[in-house]
Amino acid sequence: MATVANPAPAKKSRNSRKALKQKNEIVESPLLSPAKGKETKSYEKDLMEMQAMLEKMKIEKEKTEDLLKEKDEILRKKEEELETRDVEQEKLKVELKKLQKMKEFKPNMTLAFCQSLAQTEDDKKGKKKKKDGAETKRPSTPYILWCKDNWNEVKKENPDSYFKETSNILGAKWKTLSAEEKKPYEEKYKAEKEAYLQVITKEKREREAMKLLEDEQKQKTALELLDQYLHFVQEAEQEDNNKKTKKIKDPLKPKQPISAYLIYANERRPALREDNKSVIEVAKLTGEEWKNLSEEQKAPYDKMAKKNKEIYLEEMEGYKRTKEEEAMSQKKEEEELMKLHKQEALQLLKKKEKADHIIKKKKETTKKKKKNEDVNPNKPKKPASSFFLFCKDARKSLAEEHPGINNSTLTAHISLKWKELGEEERQMYNGKAAELMEAYKKEVEEYNKTKAAA
Repeated sequence: MATVANPAPAKKSRNSRKALKQKNEIVESPLLSPAKGKETKSYEKDLMEMQAMLEKMKIEKEKTEDLLKEKDEILRKKEEELETRDVEQEKLKVELKKLQKMKEFKPNMTLAFCQSLAQTEDDKKGKKKKKDGAETKRPSTPYILWCKDNWNEVKKENPDSYFKETSNILGAKWKTLSAEEKKPYEEKYKAEKEAYLQVITKEKREREAMKLLEDEQKQKTALELLDQYLHFVQEAEQEDNNKKTKKIKDPLKPKQPISAYLIYANERRPALREDNKSVIEVAKLTGEEWKNLSEEQKAPYDKMAKKNKEIYLEEMEGYKRTKEEEAMSQKKEEEELMKLHKQEALQLLKKKEKADHIIKKKKETTKKKKKNEDVNPNKPKKPASSFFLFCKDARKSLAEEHPGINNSTLTAHISLKWKELGEEERQMYNGKAAELMEAYKKEVEEYNKTKAAA
């Protein structure tokens, strides 16, 4: 049988293909639309989350920046505190040196002054002074003197009596005694009392004289100490001036800029130090490298150095301006203070001139009154008092005893002597003063009579 060949497949038209595609799209479109919506929603969520994260990051960044600023301020304050502490420490060191020098000051005092100081210290502490002689006892009264004489007799008459009973018996007998019987005991008491008063006045006088001497010695030694101390201070100041003192740097003054080589060295140092090289070796290597560098390689470092120098010069100009302004303000303040002081001085001068003018006027008026009054040279003068009469006599004797004595100490001695004078001597001077006063009164009466007659 003869085989029949299969017929060739007929080609599909283009229109049929388009129709199939449209069918497939129609079939597939309802299945794909919900998946695409889900994807868009997920993208939106991711975007929202990313935006929220970015906002959080921004807030955290701002917070970190604020914290860094605060830390920088704290560090700056600490640096300022350290600088101020350094300045204070230097001042304290200077003061300590001064105090140490003050400890070296050893004054040369006189022995008398040292002894007086020791005595005053002992008195303050409550130590008792040693006395050379026995203490002066007060004189016993006439009754006690009589009791001493008659005690044994009364005791013989009343042997069983106690001290109180015997004293009562003696008291009763003393009352019955007559004035003549009491007279010897009273005279004895008076004599003992006078002797006791003389001794006490002598001791008192010696104490006061010693006090005066101690005061004079204290004044002299104080002046000596002052001279020695001033001399010591001058020597210490000269020593300090001879030594070189470090100048205190101004913290506000701008620092000088670094050179191009130092900028390069600062950059290269950490890399070279990684090989555990010493500082000297690193410095040598950086120096050699800098020498081997070309001008083009050195150019950026030179630019950096120039910029730093320009900034430094600008800062220095501002610093100089501020210093000049401060100096000008200080000058103005000083001038204002001087003006105020001058005004105060002028006011004081005016007050003084007014007071002087008033005093002058008063003096002139008194002089005029005296001129107008007829002053008679024959008018008797008032006599001196008893104290002044004593002063005349005592001054001569004291001046002879103490040739180099001051007038103030001499008057003090005279006043002490006047206080210690006995009644008899004082009555003598009082009598002289009374006689002079009577003579003065008679002269005044005669003067008045002659004046009235004229």
